[in-house]
Amino acid sequence: MIETIEWTPEGVVMIDQTRLPRETAFVTCRDYQEVAHAIRTMIIRGAPAIGVAAAMGVAIGVLKTDPAALDAEFPAICGTLAATRPTAVNLFWAIDRMRRLYESLRGRPAAEIRAAMVSEACRVKEEDIAVNRAMGRHGAPLIPDGRTVLTHCNAGALATAGYGTALGVIRAAVEMGKKIDVFADETRPFLQGARLTAWELQQDGIPTTVITDNMAGHFLKEGRIGCVVVGADRIAANGDVANKVGTYPVAVLARENGVPFYVAAPVSTLDLTLASGDLIPIEQRPASEVTEVFGVPVTPPGIAVQNPAFDVTPNRYVTAIITERGVATAPFEESLRRLSAGG
Repeated sequence: MIETIEWTPEGVVMIDQTRLPRETAFVTCRDYQEVAHAIRTMIIRGAPAIGVAAAMGVAIGVLKTDPAALDAEFPAICGTLAATRPTAVNLFWAIDRMRRLYESLRGRPAAEIRAAMVSEACRVKEEDIAVNRAMGRHGAPLIPDGRTVLTHCNAGALATAGYGTALGVIRAAVEMGKKIDVFADETRPFLQGARLTAWELQQDGIPTTVITDNMAGHFLKEGRIGCVVVGADRIAANGDVANKVGTYPVAVLARENGVPFYVAAPVSTLDLTLASGDLIPIEQRPASEVTEVFGVPVTPPGIAVQNPAFDVTPNRYVTAIITERGVATAPFEESLRRLSAGG
């Protein structure tokens, strides 16, 4: 299994996803500022993986801070990590989890606090892997045998602590013996599909074809696609889904062509405090991601650029939301609330 992120005595080690597939390289973050930089620059990305990184960032911050200054420094540790990327709710879920633990440990010996925080961060990682496998078990029966699955962006082992959300469902279907292949949208402008999803599935020996984003409608209309499976960065109480920009048009095209559109995400991605996707904050990324490809300019100098990292798919286009606790269907307000409460 791909080791996306790992706690080590030297620091938080993560695969550098900005260098895949050209090079498999690892980055070691030795303090919480370096973890925050890795999240911000997408060395590590994907909502669940960002959550794990944030938990480990808080832990290493506690570990590296003078115990006498820790109470004063702790809000800065959490605040620095929380300010990295605004859309993925798993980031804030993980920080809040680590904050609650820290507050429960106030007054304990420094060594005990440090050990507990590191243990909790590692637990977040192990739980994420278990959650992804459970998601795969719930989602695999929905994947049609002998058909092609379309996915957008990367929601695999690289986007999580391991196994994956959308790709975890695909992996589980293959493990069940289903004969499927995958079409991976390239996912402009950061090319997570072309670079990361294709690389992951190739490692697993799952037949994969990369298509440009604007080819999805052609293949959905052609009848080759049996279903679409994507991940999510935040899901509102009504089932509106924020995912990598370009997901919304795929969902619309899937509905137009009668193809099921599934979202795979852990319960930690649910944000039931938001009534609808209209309230989800959308991250704006640097213009250079659009104007350049690997440092090579592809637009005229000085051209105006918009680069939202995510879009929101209204719930009416979502066939089902696959979680580790089961599958939610419309009306999502009821089914998501039930799953959030424990099933």
